[in-house]
Amino acid sequence: MSEAVRLDKWLWSTRFFKTRSLAQQAIRGGKVEINGQKPKASRLVRVEDRLQIGRGELLFEVVVIGLAERRVSAEQARALYEETAESIERREAQLARKREAREAGAQAGRPDKRQRRALERLRSRNR
Repeated sequence: MSEAVRLDKWLWSTRFFKTRSLAQQAIRGGKVEINGQKPKASRLVRVEDRLQIGRGELLFEVVVIGLAERRVSAEQARALYEETAESIERREAQLARKREAREAGAQAGRPDKRQRRALERLRSRNR
């Protein structure tokens, strides 16, 4: 096994991105940092490097504990990095807020038959 792997290959092999080109776009777009620096796709990743990976609205902070040049199963991919406790807490809190907002937004929209009739009764009382 090699001592270092290209960043775009590592991100792809650990399933953070579906393709290497998506990984390269994220790196070019500033969504990925290694040890606090903005890297190029060809930057080599080594064991114990700290990565910040932005994917959509989510931000992952991971420590590299293994290397792979080829795409591996999801279970094997999770064994190649360790996510920090703060990252897990922040991500779960963000997902919970998003879930709450979606549930609250489900109430909005067009009223159903019962709600429409209740609105009509209120309007007729106020006239």
